[in-house]
Formats: sequence, structure tokens, C-alpha cells
Amino acid sequence: MSQDKFDQLQAVIDQYKDANGPLMPIMQKAQDIFGAVTFEVQHFIAEKMGIPMTDVYGVATFYSQFALEPKGEYLVSVCLGTACYVKGVQNVMERLKEKLGVDVGRTTKDGKFTLEATRCLGCCGLAPVMTINENVYGRLVPEDVDRILAEYAKN
Repeated sequence: MSQDKFDQLQAVIDQYKDANGPLMPIMQKAQDIFGAVTFEVQHFIAEKMGIPMTDVYGVATFYSQFALEPKGEYLVSVCLGTACYVKGVQNVMERLKEKLGVDVGRTTKDGKFTLEATRCLGCCGLAPVMTINENVYGRLVPEDVDRILAEYAKN
């Protein structure tokens, strides 16, 4: 990670360190700068603020807004809600994991795709459903996965 980004983070820490409850806004700004609150970034924050690493890690893992690794260019969110589950989304998820070569919560080596599971996307009538960034794909079967991912792989 570049020294310039850590210099930016140091400026944020300097700005917020005397405020009440500075950890959350510092971590939010850190994620904006780095794209994630990685272990290295968490360690830097803890060291510069003089707080235990466990405090920073606890916040990073408790709040879903924080990513522990940078997200891919395309965020693939698969609904695991009841309607989607009943309609076989687990088979779609397995095909995605196989095709992308990553587990849920991970990003492909090329940084193109991040695979996430969600509880409900609010599209129960289209179950099973997934989104890629803002695009919704419904009534999925595992065989749809290759075609859909190919649309994004060529970009």
C-alpha cells in the first residue's frame, strides 16, 4: 500500500483524534482511502490512536459497512432469503463459487468480482435472484451463471 494513502489516513486521524467517538469516522475515511479496512490499515489506526488492535478489529468485523479486503469491480450479491432458498438458489451459489473460484465474501484474484450472500433483495417474485452491481437477475438456474458472468468478463 502506498505511503501517500497512509499519509492521507494520518491526516484523518489528526483531524478526528480529539473528537468524541473518533474510531468510526476514522475507519470510514480509511475505507474510502484504501477501499477496505485491511489488517494493515487496522494496525496503523490502532498504533496511531494508541488503542488496542482488538478494538479496531472488533468494529471492523461487527459493522457490515466495513470490508476487510477491497471489493471487486463487480459485486455479485446472491439472495439467500426464504423464497430464493426454496427455489434452489443454493445451486446457483455453488455454480458461482465454482465459476469464480472464490468462496462467499471473497474477491477473485484479478479483482473483477466479489461474491456476497445477502438475506433478501426484495425481489421474491423473481426468486431465485442475484444482483451484479445494480443489475438484477431473476428466476435463475445454475446454467444461467456462465452466460451472465461472460457479459461482465468482457468489459
